[in-house]
Order: sequence, then structure tokens, then C-alpha cells
Amino acid sequence: MTAVRPATPDDAQAIAEIQVETWRAAYVGLMPHELLDGLDVNESTRTWRHWLTVEGTAQFLAERSGAAVGFASVGPSRHEPESGEVYSIYVRPDAWGTGSGWALMDAAAAWLADRWQEAILWVAEENPRARRFYERYGWVAESTRVEEVLPGAEVPEVLYRLSGLGER
Repeated sequence: MTAVRPATPDDAQAIAEIQVETWRAAYVGLMPHELLDGLDVNESTRTWRHWLTVEGTAQFLAERSGAAVGFASVGPSRHEPESGEVYSIYVRPDAWGTGSGWALMDAAAAWLADRWQEAILWVAEENPRARRFYERYGWVAESTRVEEVLPGAEVPEVLYRLSGLGER
């Protein structure tokens, strides 16, 4: 069974470890290998320690048997002032298919629904696993863009929208 709770700055290292591990598993072939090889848990921990204190955002940690297996980060949309946004949601590869992602998305959607009627998220176009998950949850693909992840390295992304948050 997955338990989800609000994350605290003390969870920064666990979140960083999940992010690095998940990126290295999910983004092989999507992101430049230099980017994946260069991911640093210590640097990411510092970033997350700060991010976990930003007003107006929320982060959630999923745990199974007391071990951190995933996280989600949400807040106001960076692109649409009238929407919320799922900035990130990641689950360790060994916890894929356990319901942890669904539990995190439920927590994220509930937090967003208290503030907005709809939310957006961006996902790599060539990430079929994540896209299937979002679509099963009710997110609808809307448009695409190309994001530069490193100088000269671009990743096509799809914008997804979840409307009717207050009705869920």
C-alpha cells in the first residue's frame, strides 16, 4: 500500500535520489547521455531543499513500507495564470505499476482543485509510459513545443490539460 504525505525540506535527498534514478531509467534515448550522466544527487538535494520551501507550491512524497518511492511537485502554472501545474511527478522504476503514481496524482489533483479549475503539465513526446498514465488519469493532450534541455539538445514535449478539477 502506498501512503502519500506532504514533503518537507528533510525529504530533499530522498526526492533528489528518486529524480536522478527515474531520469536515468525513463529518459535513456530521450535526453542527451551527457545530461543523464551529469545528474548529481547532492546538487539536486540542494535544489529540492530550496524548492520545498517555496510559498504557493506543494510537494508530496509517496512511501511504501516506510521507503520513499515517488514524489510530485505542483503549484501555479508557469504559463497560464488561471491554471495550476504539475511540475513533476516521478516514481522509482522498481515501484512502477504499484499504484504509487496514481496515489501521487490524486494528492496533486486534490491540492490543485482547491485553487484552480484546471491544470497543465508537460511531458516528453517520446515518453509513452508517462503519456499512457496521464491519459488513463484523464489528462488530455493539447499541443506541442520543443524544449532545449542543453545547448543544441532539444526535446519535443506535449502539453496535457486536466479540466474540471473541482468536479473530481
